[in-house]
Amino acid sequence: MNAPPDQAPIGLAAHEATLARELSLLNLPPKPWVPRRVVAGQPVLDVAIVGGGLSGLCAAAALRFLGITNTLILDRAPAGREGPWLTFARMPTLRTDKSVSGPALGVPGLTPRAWYEARFGAAAWQAMERLPRELWMEYLVWYRRVLDLPMRNDTAVTAILPREDGLIRLDIASPGGPATMLARRVVLATGIDGLGAPYLPPVARGLGRSRVAHSSDAIDFAALAGRRVGVVGAGASAMDNAAAALEAGAASVDMLIRRATLPRIDRFSAIGSKGTTNGFVTLSDAEKWRFFALAMDSQLPPPRHSLLRVVEDARARLHFASPIQRIVERDDALLVDTPRHRHTLDFLVFATGFAVDFDARPELAAIAPHIRLWRDQFSPPATQANAALAASPYLGASFELLERHPGDCPALSHITAFNYPAVLSHGKLTSGIPSVSEGAQRLARGIASGLFREDGAVHFETFATHDRGELHGDEWDAATAMSAPETADV
Repeated sequence: MNAPPDQAPIGLAAHEATLARELSLLNLPPKPWVPRRVVAGQPVLDVAIVGGGLSGLCAAAALRFLGITNTLILDRAPAGREGPWLTFARMPTLRTDKSVSGPALGVPGLTPRAWYEARFGAAAWQAMERLPRELWMEYLVWYRRVLDLPMRNDTAVTAILPREDGLIRLDIASPGGPATMLARRVVLATGIDGLGAPYLPPVARGLGRSRVAHSSDAIDFAALAGRRVGVVGAGASAMDNAAAALEAGAASVDMLIRRATLPRIDRFSAIGSKGTTNGFVTLSDAEKWRFFALAMDSQLPPPRHSLLRVVEDARARLHFASPIQRIVERDDALLVDTPRHRHTLDFLVFATGFAVDFDARPELAAIAPHIRLWRDQFSPPATQANAALAASPYLGASFELLERHPGDCPALSHITAFNYPAVLSHGKLTSGIPSVSEGAQRLARGIASGLFREDGAVHFETFATHDRGELHGDEWDAATAMSAPETADV
């Protein structure tokens, strides 16, 4: 359905008509089949999805494509600002190869390419190296609209409370005031920090936040013009924040890097296949751990274009083998000591990632003590020990949370972790754009089978009492109907 390079863009209206045809050919969405529930006069959602970014949208669409339509996405951000794309993502373009289909779920017209070509033409797509970040957000807004995915914005989930009847109660806060809702399943599509918070090393704690920030914070880069800026780390977000400071007019940017050199190899790119997407979840615990222990030990390199964005500026300096030993606030400056130098800085950004930390997520307080973690399930060899991996949730086959002590919280398995910390259990399905469709389909199939199983008696009653005849009784002529032959007398 893609236009030849010399054809003008067809526009979204025409493209949406083609998409509607594609969905009709695939019978998507199919008719709803889950019996509606009402408890004490309160309607019950089949699925509540916490988080309306890429993963939440794709999960909602995958459920809809399986006939599960009584769903609602809850997101604390205003409409059109869900996820990191217009907040703390600071790269000019996506890092992902433009050829990936993202959340399209196998439907050609839902791909980023189809949307882009409808707007700008096939020639523009061919000329583009990577999709601009702001346009990616526009695509996600369109995806939500064209699939009619229900979302309630400006709504924070303040508590997730399993009930004895298997339902999950959600306490929410919104401009309309506090409220509660009930759901049979809850999907935590809460991104990279979905089970924790941005990580600040101990050396940064206690410092005034007017001079120190995490890379995920809302940073006023314009205020850093003419200032001496430091960035801790050397990954993609470190480079993006350093570049943002330089482009805002910082006097200098010193990157403080713990390692003696930058990693050069992305090991996962060597196994980025549908085999890994579908097969990783079937590996033994020891095999899964071995993959990610090696990945975390070697770390990912920053994208080349992100690195060049920094090092091509003469105001940037990379300091290797320079872990921070001490930070002192003095005379309106930060004195930052490393084994090699003392740096005098005006502002310091920690691009130090995120940690699973249930104490940082008060909405998870009721379920946190019951969640089985990898350290509860698996003991790695001493040479592969890794505290961050050990804190990851140990998930079931469809991303469901499992009990640390079976029987203590039976409804826990009705909550799924469709966010970054799921990668150790399921592989890189929830870590970005490339495999989100496969992850959402795995999640949706698991939810669909569970809902059907729980409603087995209802479905059997529907089966047993079904009385719509396939035949009307007038399909044959009584005069020509076959009858048993008479037995001849002997």
